[in-house]
Amino acid sequence: MPTTLVDPVTRVLEESDIVRGSADRVSAGPEPAAVPALDNVKGILHPDEQARHRSLARLSAGPEIGRFVEWYWSVRWDLRGRPPYHAEVLSYPCVNVTFERTATRTGGFVNGVSTTKYIRELSEVGETFGVRFRAGGFGAFTGLDVGSFRDAAVPLTEVLPAAEGLTERVLAASSDQQRRTIVEDFFAGRQFAEDPNYRLVLRIVEAMERDHELTRVDQVTERFDVPIRTLQRMFRRYVGAGPKWVLRRYRLQDGADLLARGHVDDLAALAAKLGYFDQAHFSREFAAEVGMAPLEYAKNSLRSRNEVTSKVLPSGK
Repeated sequence: MPTTLVDPVTRVLEESDIVRGSADRVSAGPEPAAVPALDNVKGILHPDEQARHRSLARLSAGPEIGRFVEWYWSVRWDLRGRPPYHAEVLSYPCVNVTFERTATRTGGFVNGVSTTKYIRELSEVGETFGVRFRAGGFGAFTGLDVGSFRDAAVPLTEVLPAAEGLTERVLAASSDQQRRTIVEDFFAGRQFAEDPNYRLVLRIVEAMERDHELTRVDQVTERFDVPIRTLQRMFRRYVGAGPKWVLRRYRLQDGADLLARGHVDDLAALAAKLGYFDQAHFSREFAAEVGMAPLEYAKNSLRSRNEVTSKVLPSGK
């Protein structure tokens, strides 16, 4: 294998884990997740370009809800007098509850796992306050089969009738901190039982995300001593997508992140590092999911990064 890529790939993957930190590791206890640094944009496609069109903030989850929720996030934009922008994301395998006020829709929604590239049009003025649940967390917390709303956004009160009026209270709050308090007060009042299956799902998903040697489902079943059909049922019930898709999504996110950061010198080595049979297989899947070939994506990312830099740094500096 060529050596020009291995060190940069390994270094960036390790740096990504360091940024996310030990608090992003999952335990069965109620410890809240730490908020990843905002320079951790894995999953966001064209991150430098996207940052020019909207703001992004994240808040940590409180101790009562931290075993189910990873963090809160908010996005705001003001594109008045400018054309709409289509924000693209390779979403994580998790459910997001969102409270939105935009030119196209306003309300509270449960957003199931998106198994294709998620595209959201940003136009005029808008904002979204979101609750990112852990993979499997929404299913464990609510007792619902989250596979039933995969690739769909369902009105919040259709999923949780007790949330009547919650969206209005959240959107009326004047700060993200107040919005977090309102949401946590609502969710903290729910009763839940310890769920060993959820704890197992958390362990498996964490290994899938962090162990870059895990590239096949049979490796997962062997490591965790779980029959394949049991694993598939658990993932449908708690995660909302199959284990093979989750593995592929994490590796594609890794590849897109490395390409966007400009750390790829050799596509064949990247494909091997991510567990693909060869460069052609990786390139085809990347193009099918992202919408452009890996090298084209890397060039577009470099162009956007240079545009941002030229606006921040004075000419000649």
